[in-house]
Amino acid sequence: MINGVNDIPPMSLEDKVEEIMDKEIRPHLKADGGDAEVVSVEDGVVNVELQGACAGCPMSQLTIQGMIEQQLKARIPEVESVEAAQQGPQSFL
Repeated sequence: MINGVNDIPPMSLEDKVEEIMDKEIRPHLKADGGDAEVVSVEDGVVNVELQGACAGCPMSQLTIQGMIEQQLKARIPEVESVEAAQQGPQSFL
């Protein structure tokens, strides 16, 4: 027995974040032609990169804070904030 409860090891913070993203957040984003990739999870800060229709949307910050952060913080107490991952410069050549 692990942890004195059962044989299932506890999930890492990264796994918990991905589970909530897959089950509760991504379906809503995909319904509007977008998606979000978890770039990193470090010290309670989740960095996400919005993709598809969400990437260029003027409401992207609201999506990150109003939907993704709110959902993750409500379900995973270890999550302190969600931030947009810094994207490198795009080449237009």
